[in-house]
Amino acid sequence: MRLKQIKLAGFKSFVDSTTVRFPGNRCAVVGPNGCGKSNIIDAVRWVMGESSARQLRGEEQGDLIFDGAANRKAAGIAIVELVFDNSDGRIGGEFASYAEIAIRREVTRESGSQYYLNGTRCRRRDIQGIFHGTGFGPRSYSIIGQGMISDLVKARPEELRVYLEEAAGISKYKERRRETENRIKHTQENLDRVQDIREELAGQLARLQRQAKAAERYRTLKAEERQLAAELRAIQSRSLSNRLDAMDGDISRRDVALEGKRAEQRRIEAEVERLRADQAKAGDALAQTQGRYYKLGADIERDEESIRFHRERLEQLRAELAKVLQRGEEAAHQLGLDQSEIEALDQAIAELGPAVEEAEAADNQALTTLRTMEEGYRQWEADWDAFNQQAARHERDAGIQAARIDQFSQGIERIEARMAQVEEEGLAPADGGEVDGLAQRIDGLERQRSELDDATGRCLAEHVAAKEALAERQEGLEGARADVQRLRHDLARLQAVQEAALGRSDAGVQAWLQEKGLDGSERLGETLSVAPGWEHAVEVVLGDFVQALRVNELDRYTTGLDALGDGRLALVEGRLEAERESELPSLVSLVRRSDFKLDSLLYGVFAAESNAVALQHRARLKPGESIVTRDGLWVGQDWLRHMPSVEQDAGIIERAQDMEALELHLAQAEQALEACKRLADEASQRVRELEAEREHLRRQTDEVKGQLGELKADHGVRRVRLEEALARRNRLQQERQEAADQLDQERKQLEQAQAALQGIEQARTGEGKARRALAADKSRLTASLEQARAAARTAHDRFHARQAEHQGLLSRLEASQTARQRLKAQAEELAERRRQIEADQVASEGPLPELERNLQGNLQARVAVEAELGELRQRSDAVDARLRELQAERNRAEQAVNDVREGLEALRVEREGLRVQAAHLVEQVAAAGFELQSILAELPEEAAESTWSERLEGVDRRIRRLGPINLAAIDEYDAQSERKAHLDAQHEDLSKALETLFQAIHKIDRVTRERFKDTFERVNAHFGELFPKVFGGGHAYLELTGKDLLDTGVSVMARPLGKRNASVNLLSGGEKALTAIALIFSIFHLNPSPVCLLDEVDAPLDDTNVARFAELISDMSRDVQFVVVTHNKLTMEMADYLMGVTMGEPGVSRIVSVDVVEAAAMAAA
Repeated sequence: MRLKQIKLAGFKSFVDSTTVRFPGNRCAVVGPNGCGKSNIIDAVRWVMGESSARQLRGEEQGDLIFDGAANRKAAGIAIVELVFDNSDGRIGGEFASYAEIAIRREVTRESGSQYYLNGTRCRRRDIQGIFHGTGFGPRSYSIIGQGMISDLVKARPEELRVYLEEAAGISKYKERRRETENRIKHTQENLDRVQDIREELAGQLARLQRQAKAAERYRTLKAEERQLAAELRAIQSRSLSNRLDAMDGDISRRDVALEGKRAEQRRIEAEVERLRADQAKAGDALAQTQGRYYKLGADIERDEESIRFHRERLEQLRAELAKVLQRGEEAAHQLGLDQSEIEALDQAIAELGPAVEEAEAADNQALTTLRTMEEGYRQWEADWDAFNQQAARHERDAGIQAARIDQFSQGIERIEARMAQVEEEGLAPADGGEVDGLAQRIDGLERQRSELDDATGRCLAEHVAAKEALAERQEGLEGARADVQRLRHDLARLQAVQEAALGRSDAGVQAWLQEKGLDGSERLGETLSVAPGWEHAVEVVLGDFVQALRVNELDRYTTGLDALGDGRLALVEGRLEAERESELPSLVSLVRRSDFKLDSLLYGVFAAESNAVALQHRARLKPGESIVTRDGLWVGQDWLRHMPSVEQDAGIIERAQDMEALELHLAQAEQALEACKRLADEASQRVRELEAEREHLRRQTDEVKGQLGELKADHGVRRVRLEEALARRNRLQQERQEAADQLDQERKQLEQAQAALQGIEQARTGEGKARRALAADKSRLTASLEQARAAARTAHDRFHARQAEHQGLLSRLEASQTARQRLKAQAEELAERRRQIEADQVASEGPLPELERNLQGNLQARVAVEAELGELRQRSDAVDARLRELQAERNRAEQAVNDVREGLEALRVEREGLRVQAAHLVEQVAAAGFELQSILAELPEEAAESTWSERLEGVDRRIRRLGPINLAAIDEYDAQSERKAHLDAQHEDLSKALETLFQAIHKIDRVTRERFKDTFERVNAHFGELFPKVFGGGHAYLELTGKDLLDTGVSVMARPLGKRNASVNLLSGGEKALTAIALIFSIFHLNPSPVCLLDEVDAPLDDTNVARFAELISDMSRDVQFVVVTHNKLTMEMADYLMGVTMGEPGVSRIVSVDVVEAAAMAAA
């Protein structure tokens, strides 16, 4: 299995949909710092189930989503998909048949992560579960991030143990142990709950048993109480009936009295209506007179108001005229004053005009001089800035050239040293004969392995077919077993019911039969074979004789019958008697087989097909004869008995026939079961034979693969060494030529830099004189500029003062002119107002005489109307008094009618109440299950309500003395007893399950210890071998920190050649990294993960150790796919495939891939 490709979209800096392909086992990811190389490693860890954002260099899951760039919007979702090539079936189980496995994880800013396995939604544990034991996981030894390689050897013992557990495949056992512990915890909790419920139920059952007995007593007393209550209600009903008869007579008498009162009330109401008509006429005349009186009053008030208004208006006009005359005189005086002020202001403005023009000219001249001086100073500043920039440029160029001279000098020394080193290294030739010999041996073993793989495939196909056949036969076996069990269960049930129906459950009768030697005799119902459809008819006629036993001589068993007690017994001694001829067949003729002689039991009984036929022949029967039908109707000459069949409770005869059929079916099912067992055993034997053959082929294949692996490893090492020797020789020659060319170029550039520096120094010698001249110009220009600024401020201030004074005079002149115009308009308005007031005075004095005459006439008319109004009021008061008298009489009559009616209604309501009470008593008696008339017929005439009430209270007192009663206690007791039995069985099952789980824990712990010990020893041995190869000497080993292999930690001790350090923490960064690499590859040697991702692991290493690191990767890449993030050229040379990560657009990563083999071929061409 290997990683085929990674698809990223919106993950960190990979905003666009990007596919990263890994076509080989040695792939390198290269690029500048910060371009997003490590994001590829983070993506793999994230998809494999890493849940901590900090482990992925973030704070939270949302940080993994592209957060936007200068020209890019932020993404809303991050998607990463890993596609694995599983053509070798490394991932087993249900996914072994998939050639490709795709694992995808998605996260959005609004919700959590979602996992998909081959497009199907799944859980995180499902993803990690399929990789258990492969060494590939988010925090396993197969993914080493930045800085992790040195931290590996410094890790705590318990953290280092995790890597060995993953290599040993213990992680899946730890997961199973954790699940088993959870099951134990839940099972123990369930067991404790069941135990608590059992203890609680035990107390409840004792309490319910007591309550059930009290409930039985309560039911008895309640039945007596219901009987007495029904009788008491019957007595009350009889008393109510008598009261209702007496009340009906009283109601009739009160109806007659009510009609007399209503007649008197109607007479008084007629008199009242007549007086109301007279009152209405008098009221109309009074209203008309009052209307005339009120109209005259309104006219008088209107005339008085008009006279008063005109007089007040005249007074107001006289006062307003005086005010208008006074304001006119004041306006004329103010006009004279305003005219004098206007003339004085005109003269002052004329005198101030020339002074303002002179100040403005002086201000403009001073401003022009100032601008000229400022322009000269700005020119000096520009010259000064240009001079400073030129001086700074000369100084900067001098520094740059000096630095270049130093750089070129050092480069020449470095190149000369490298050329000397290249000359010292040898260019020895390499021999490739051994490589060709190993390749031939590998081809032979490959052919042998192919033959074994073909044989294994054929065996596997036969094994699969055999297992399918075994599964089919086991399924058939299980079906046959289920049929047998069902038939046995049905037969046992029928046998139990039959035993009870035949009376074999009576111990006394069974003891008597055993004493007489009849305990093994068959019953009559067991031996009968009846024509179909007539079983029920025969059983109806035989009755209890269906349980009878057959005896040869009945007299032998007539003694000792007293010992049976209450037990029931039937014995039959057969005697043949001749049947008389009849149109109907005899019932005994329908009995096909029986060991009993049934003539005496069925003598004279005939069979009819229907009830109508039986009733039709009933008149022809003789004494002692009868007819029975299929439906169970049995009729005699003067009697009839109907016993219908009940389907769910078959009779003894029919049940016996069913049992015979079941026994036959059971025998057939048992034969089929035996045949299925034989077929299943044969299939199982074939499966075992094929498994043994497959195991033999697997061992042979493993042996060949082991030899092939060793030869391939040796061949690969020798081939790589040969290729590296040739490549190194070519590289040294190329380096020597490149160094010579570079040395010439460096010397030329050094000479150019020295010449440029000399020119710059010459230019800097004349800068001092120019700087002093510019400083003198600055002093002169500054003094002149300050004098010009002072003169400009003085002239500007003088101009603004003259201008403000002139503007003030103009404003005063304008205000005075506006005031004079306003006074002229006011004088004209006052003259017009005076004329208007004089005209209004004349108009208000004209209507006063006419208004005074109208007022006198209206006063005289009102006196006459007042006299007429008094007379009408007297007549209306007389009618009102008589009407009030009649109203009082009518109220008294209405009260009398209401009193009689209310009394009558009260009697009727009382009668209805008694009727309701009587009906309620009848309903109560019926609801209690009694009939009122039957109870009244049984009650004595002298039965009193008080006597029955006392008896009822006595029963009620006895019920109360029982205390609180749980009426459901009996049913609850039965239900809780059944529940207690179920809980006892459940408790036993849980106890057994708990014991099984503890055994599973012990087994898991034993396997974990064995695997961890074996893995530790093998990794430690290989670590001890690999460390000296990596370091060129020294030794290293692993040691356990505890005694218990289940939780002991693992520590690392490493001492390079010539060092005696007490701890790995004393090693340098490069030594720690190299030690960690040796440990990681030792683990890989034991359990190689299908994919290994290394992020800048070679950063702390020097060139020599990087070469060793690259050689280790090349050796292991035959079995492991490596993806290495690196900046080192030696590591890049090891790779077959280079992937460049660039960030041409700020914040956005892109992939540029190069196939090294194709690139080399193109370069060679």
